Amino acid sequence: MLNSCAQAVPLFVIPGLRYTPEVQPTLLDLNLAREIELEEAQAAVSCANMMMSTQPELNGAVQSIAGGYAVYCGAGNPVTQAVGLGLAGPVSTEEFDQLEDFYFSRNEPVRVETCPLADASLFEKYKERNYYVTEFSNVMARPVRNGSTVATPADIDIRRVGQDELDLWVLTVAQGFAENYPVTQEILSVMKMFAMGKNTECYLARIDGRVAGGATLALRGRIAGLFGASTLIDFRKRGVQTALLYHRLRRAEQSGCELAMSLAQPGSHSQRNITRLGFHTLYTRVKFERACKVG
Repeated sequence: MLNSCAQAVPLFVIPGLRYTPEVQPTLLDLNLAREIELEEAQAAVSCANMMMSTQPELNGAVQSIAGGYAVYCGAGNPVTQAVGLGLAGPVSTEEFDQLEDFYFSRNEPVRVETCPLADASLFEKYKERNYYVTEFSNVMARPVRNGSTVATPADIDIRRVGQDELDLWVLTVAQGFAENYPVTQEILSVMKMFAMGKNTECYLARIDGRVAGGATLALRGRIAGLFGASTLIDFRKRGVQTALLYHRLRRAEQSGCELAMSLAQPGSHSQRNITRLGFHTLYTRVKFERACKVG
């Protein structure tokens, strides 16, 4: 849980952009954790549903389990995992069996993004069945309105993507992530399904008319999810991500959202950037995994 005392944040300046965040830490409880996890899970569910309706040959699937969702969008895909489990109460052996059957029947390891506020019974199941930890990620948040002001650098133009530019957006964001996720046709297909999801908006940033980066905004109730942001190598350290973030925050405010959330690897460059922009770590997720059964 966050320290309830706000700390002063120094003025942060990059060329052409200046702002002074008034930090107002958001306090975490089970209700908020459940809301965040399930709102984010809806992005994955929407992606799988879009895949099932437009590309049934890819065998996308979704199943509601233990208060959350198991999602399948292809073997080894980042979207293929379970989210939100254990936040509605104890997880039974039968429910955990369903989880494993969902993935093992597809010859896929079980991967579960787990909130630390999940019921203790879920962690007992991990222990009993020899799950191991493969990843940590910080869930970060800030009020949509927190007193910040921003002036976008004059050479950065940000616009929402229409259907005619969706493929360009997919390729741009995928290339920006290429160091971590190789650009494959399967990844491009899943990203497009994600971008076409309900209440999802995609944005491209251009510098001097050239595409520099892109990002996604998911508008779901009072929570705005800021995901899928990347910058092409040639345009990094020029304020593209900061400009994309504030553009989406303004859009979230227009839509009546109250809280913005994003994800970052602990200690990463992304975490440092969004911390400077008034985001705070609410909690750290842990990804638990078990390899697919053989035979």
